[in-house]
Amino acid sequence: MTVQEITEKVVKRAEGQEPIGNSIKFQFDEGVVHIDGKGEGNEITNDDKEADATVKVSLDDLNSLLSGDLNPMGAFMSGKIKIDGDMGVAMKLQKLF
Repeated sequence: MTVQEITEKVVKRAEGQEPIGNSIKFQFDEGVVHIDGKGEGNEITNDDKEADATVKVSLDDLNSLLSGDLNPMGAFMSGKIKIDGDMGVAMKLQKLF
């Protein structure tokens, strides 16, 4: 799984969804996926910009989360996901995914 493949999956999930009202960044060893939902829609880029919440996760684990094979709460409790910043903003991801 590559950053580009994950980006494409996130774009598909975010299309047509209400803007999240905040910015969230997924940070991997290989790069980032940044979601800016402060405007008219959710803009997804690979720019390493500041975000209200940063979710540190591996590409494989995020792919498993997106496909429903990994429980988000279980992944967080086991340390597969680490969140920096506003936890409330990170919880908004449930609406997108």
